[in-house]
Amino acid sequence: MLRLAAPGVRGLTPYRPGKPISELERELGISNAIKMASNENPLGPSPHARKAAEAALAELARYPDGNGFALKQALARRLGVTVDQITLGNGSNDVLELLARAFATPRDVVVFSEQAFAVYPLVARAVGAKAIAVPSRDWGHDLEAMRRAVGPRTRLVFIANPNNPTGTWNDSASLAAFLDAMPAHVVTVIDQAYIEYVEEPSLPDCVPWVARYPNLVVARTFSKIYALAALRVGYSVSHPAVADLLNRVRQPFNVNSVGLAAAEAALEDEEHVARGVRMNRQGMRQLTEAFGRMGLDHIPSLGNFVCVHVGGPAGPVYDRLLREGVIVRPVENYGMPEHLRVTVGLEEENRRFLVALEKVLAKR
Repeated sequence: MLRLAAPGVRGLTPYRPGKPISELERELGISNAIKMASNENPLGPSPHARKAAEAALAELARYPDGNGFALKQALARRLGVTVDQITLGNGSNDVLELLARAFATPRDVVVFSEQAFAVYPLVARAVGAKAIAVPSRDWGHDLEAMRRAVGPRTRLVFIANPNNPTGTWNDSASLAAFLDAMPAHVVTVIDQAYIEYVEEPSLPDCVPWVARYPNLVVARTFSKIYALAALRVGYSVSHPAVADLLNRVRQPFNVNSVGLAAAEAALEDEEHVARGVRMNRQGMRQLTEAFGRMGLDHIPSLGNFVCVHVGGPAGPVYDRLLREGVIVRPVENYGMPEHLRVTVGLEEENRRFLVALEKVLAKR
């Protein structure tokens, strides 16, 4: 069957999500496992989002609003953009794939950073485009090197800010200089899946920049701070002409009714978002201070996760943590064989992970 597949698909390796709790408990016969692997919000969704989702269940026999009218209106009001600038996706991953389908062909090049989100090369190669991973600098995007990698065949550039899996970031001045240098034939995508967690003033909200850069697309999600990962709702903000192209390749009902209703309600609950930011700030401090006491280096992060260097191969540490009922994320596939990525959890979850990590490292 491999011979029958499209050329770009043949060399792909499927995306590896974090191990589910149910799978770990089934495999090892344990209970009360905790998952700190997939950058999920441990607070869960807003009560208003839960209520809206429950109300939407009454209409499960009906197709969703294919245009997402109410959610787009809410997003437009919140972000200060027009409805025709918004494209909804089945998670922001869907938006990334729409961008590749709309703009990249086997004749084209897609540029992104080494140690950036694994979906960027997946969507590029799936459409047969040449994928160029530019070496990172200090675990983050080297924008000057990425600018040099852009050529006449480049159609898409992906930038994660903050970056996943490393949590690194680029400031306003460096991003603006990069965008100023981009030729008219290149669409630049700034993926801001974790923007709501950011408290660093040098990292910009890039949505207002779309008015200045017509070839800029900003991608966002409801999976992280809004805690709706299971419902798969994401979106992008772009020039209306770009959004029009994305909607030409978008599936007509790509966001379900429950997700649309929950996302609209979640967007309005500002206190729940603020609570998530406070919890993340406290949890990040809890984790990183403990890493320091253990003599472990970590990569400073603006997301709801942190990469810790475990002082040797991380695979065995990950496996032993699983036996302690703690799921984190190995990042060897990102070229980081001695790091683990850890999602910031609730205070007790963080404490349990830290106790397990210290126990596992002491037995090496």
